[in-house]
Amino acid sequence: MRTALEGAHSGPPHADPLAEERDAADLLKQIVFWLDEAKAENIVTIDLAGKSSIGDFMVVATGGSDRHVNAISEQLSRKLKESGSASVRTEGRQTSDWVLVDTGDIIIHIFRQEVREFYNLEKMWSAERPEEPKTAH
Repeated sequence: MRTALEGAHSGPPHADPLAEERDAADLLKQIVFWLDEAKAENIVTIDLAGKSSIGDFMVVATGGSDRHVNAISEQLSRKLKESGSASVRTEGRQTSDWVLVDTGDIIIHIFRQEVREFYNLEKMWSAERPEEPKTAH
């Protein structure tokens, strides 16, 4: 019978966090290219490192109309699945005012202009986190 420590040493190797970060950065470049190819406007990328555990990056883009937003999201989802991103989830296609495409590591928000201005996500997520209050001992 093996001890817990022996089992831990012989378990599967830990994933390389730097390799995962590089993979997400490479995928981010592809996503920005595909958004540009679909004629998305005002594409902004936000590094979420140290800000949130929901993902590595966020992308915000604008479509010219609800039909354009829907077409961008459909094209992006198809390209992601063709490239091997199996766990792509999409929300918001019913109204297409704001469609969210989630790859797990990268969250893409595609808005109509008025909706993007209303929610102003890039301002909220681009802001620096306030420093933690220092406690006196």
